[in-house]
Amino acid sequence: MSRSIKESVNTEINPMQAHSEAPNRSWWHQTFGEVRTRILLLYALLMLCFTAISIPIFRSFLFANVDNRVRLDLQKEMNSFREGYEAWEQLPDQSIEDLKDYVDRFLAEELPEDDNYFIVLLDGEFYRSSPAALPVALRPGSALLENWEEDYQPSKYHNSANWVETSTIYRKIYDPQSGDILYLIQPLELEGQSRGVFAVVHASGGERAEALEAVYIFGQVAIVIVLITFVLAWLGTGQLLAPMRTLAATARSISETDLNQRIDVQGSGEMAELADTFNAMMNRIQDSFNSQRNFINDAGHELRTPITIIRGHLELMGDEPEERQETLDLVLDELDRMSRFVNDMILLAKAERPDFLHLETIELNSFAEELFAKAQALADRDWQLKNRAFGTMVGDRQRLTGAIINLAQNATQHTPPNSLIQLGVAVTKSKVLFWVRDMGEGISPSDQERIFERFARAANSYRRSEGAGLGLAIVRAIAEAHGGRIELVSQLGVGSTFTLILPLEPPQERVSQ
Repeated sequence: MSRSIKESVNTEINPMQAHSEAPNRSWWHQTFGEVRTRILLLYALLMLCFTAISIPIFRSFLFANVDNRVRLDLQKEMNSFREGYEAWEQLPDQSIEDLKDYVDRFLAEELPEDDNYFIVLLDGEFYRSSPAALPVALRPGSALLENWEEDYQPSKYHNSANWVETSTIYRKIYDPQSGDILYLIQPLELEGQSRGVFAVVHASGGERAEALEAVYIFGQVAIVIVLITFVLAWLGTGQLLAPMRTLAATARSISETDLNQRIDVQGSGEMAELADTFNAMMNRIQDSFNSQRNFINDAGHELRTPITIIRGHLELMGDEPEERQETLDLVLDELDRMSRFVNDMILLAKAERPDFLHLETIELNSFAEELFAKAQALADRDWQLKNRAFGTMVGDRQRLTGAIINLAQNATQHTPPNSLIQLGVAVTKSKVLFWVRDMGEGISPSDQERIFERFARAANSYRRSEGAGLGLAIVRAIAEAHGGRIELVSQLGVGSTFTLILPLEPPQERVSQ
């Protein structure tokens, strides 16, 4: 494994480093640095803010409800008085004494609702009230009663329109001791002359005090509920975020020598999706590490053989010119093989870079003829060209040539002389197909899955190939760089067909480079 990979592993997932950093954090930072704590603090802050906002709103609704109920009570009691008063008013020859008798009977028979008061003024003076005990703001001599006495002097006249308006419009004043005072007024007349006023009055201080007590209780209950829900939410979020702690513990337990740790996925939702994503990521990392290990092991094996050969022949090289020349030729051949191997490795490494392809427009008919001419020079085989390609494609001519010639070279290594090898090119609506078909020994199904991996060879021909097992991996890398793929159809004893399936236009990200 390369040094950079080891450093990356040690930096990202070394458990010793992760465990050594955790104790350095104080309890305060550990507690308030957790997502769980931050979520709950935000929740508590929002709940307290909404509670603080809801209390005055609740208070306003209570007061409005009290006012509405009071107005209905006032109107009901005023209607009760007016029904009898209008009937009494129709009687002939009524006097002020008769009016007093009527008022006395009404006050004796009708009892006002709680905190309601009947007040009667006659001839500009306070006459009677029910109940007799009045709040300070409604007692004789108060500002309110003095205004009534002034407005309803016997010299003032009020027509029926004024009666309706005055008795249906609610008046409201504020007194520090009694609170809001709401009232309805009915003028009293004899022979068209104002003689007094009947008022239904309500002092809302008591009911508002009860409403404020309800608001206070509501606030206490709301705070208790917020605290209880905070505790329950703390416990609940602990269960919900348990996969996060498992994820952290699993990540800390992973090292470059142990990549097998996974998270048990339970249920569904974001946490289960996170666990699935983490497991998939670890699978990719483990595959990558295994690939790197295999790559290094195989590369070491492939390089060790020519190095051993070169060293052995150099150590045994004599002084004879012919012997020295033979050794030199062998060493140069092994060095050439090492050079090809290194170039193949570099080519695979470049396949992931955006500048790997040098795109151009390729005329498919002439390109097929060119490939066939180059393939015929590889070995003495019965070469055939199946060319049904018309039109153009966008691709890297050199890379595609190398990939197809590589497939043709691979076919010559697994077929006897004069056997049939067929090259084919065809175009569909959006794809172009290049294939190489041979009548060789074929590839077993178990090998077909791994034949495109680096350093892989078919089990029945492990050492027959002169290469290092990178050829088909290079072909696949070139196909994928063009946005395509390679397919294999093979049967033991019958032969194999390798097909490059490429788009006529490469991926947009390749074009934009």
